[in-house]
Amino acid sequence: MGFRFAGFRPAALGYAAVLIFALSASGVAAQSAPAKATTAANPAAATPAAPTTTAAAAPAAAEAAAKPGDATAGQAKAAACGACHGMDGNSTDPQYPKLAGQSEQYIVRQLENFKSGKRQNPIMLGMATPLSEQDMHDVGAYFASKTALPGVADQALVEHGQQLFREGDVTRGIPACMACHSADGRGNPGAEYPQLESQHAQYIEAQLKAWHDGNAWGTDAHSQIMPSIAQKLDANDIAAVASYIEGLHPAAVDPQQAASP
Repeated sequence: MGFRFAGFRPAALGYAAVLIFALSASGVAAQSAPAKATTAANPAAATPAAPTTTAAAAPAAAEAAAKPGDATAGQAKAAACGACHGMDGNSTDPQYPKLAGQSEQYIVRQLENFKSGKRQNPIMLGMATPLSEQDMHDVGAYFASKTALPGVADQALVEHGQQLFREGDVTRGIPACMACHSADGRGNPGAEYPQLESQHAQYIEAQLKAWHDGNAWGTDAHSQIMPSIAQKLDANDIAAVASYIEGLHPAAVDPQQAASP
């Protein structure tokens, strides 16, 4: 189930200006006559020179393709995110998603959605608007380098939540969550399916309910996946799968066992 986010400084674009100067008729008639004769003899000389590519390429150069994110640079750029999402991406307030361990690709996509208005959130609009594409990649790389802290599932909901996550419900046309988000909840960065592992149940419930009620994060096919699934879930389904996902995390390894041959 694709949930998430939560985002920072667009590069200034230069604009080339072409200045056209008009020569006054007085005082230059004698000097301009030879030029006219030359023009008549050589019509090609009247063709204005093509604009230089330097000025035309300036905006393109400013918007050059972003490089893969730099986690070190992203740490400073992500400082403002810490107020809601935690400095290491592990938010303590369950209304804000954990970003720790989330893929760079997914974080960039959501920041772009917030910046463009495809995904509506007043706070995130303000946070994402100043960000350049490179900023987004750097922030994404920083949070991707962190590890999500484990949560705890409600044991009363585990059985139903596990069934939906791992098997889905064929009779209702509900696919297994792990088909897109992987068996361990780590997601699929290439397809931009987010990591769900250890995500706050409260946050997931809120997103599933919004999708159930018709909300979407865009009009493209990718953005329509979760609304079409969530609309088949009832309140019990949503509560169960959200709780199961919060408790989904790798089993703790005993250091002594790990060290034994």
